[in-house]
Amino acid sequence: MKKMTCRQLGGACDAEFIAESFDEMARLSQQHSMIKMQEKDIPHLEAANAMRALMVDKEKMEAWMTEKKQAFHSQEDI
Repeated sequence: MKKMTCRQLGGACDAEFIAESFDEMARLSQQHSMIKMQEKDIPHLEAANAMRALMVDKEKMEAWMTEKKQAFHSQEDI
């Protein structure tokens, strides 16, 4: 199990997520972001816009994903 924050995953706050795999961590982060966007939380809306802009460039998106996966794997097990 590893722990990361919304901010570490490209989000806007320090909410913590605990997961066994990067894919699970990404799902938890996405669920959190969706809730925050429905609440019209400005920092999370801005983070989502930044992510949409990143997704336009496949190479940048792949580099971002690789960076986040490495960050996940570098976290200590809890």
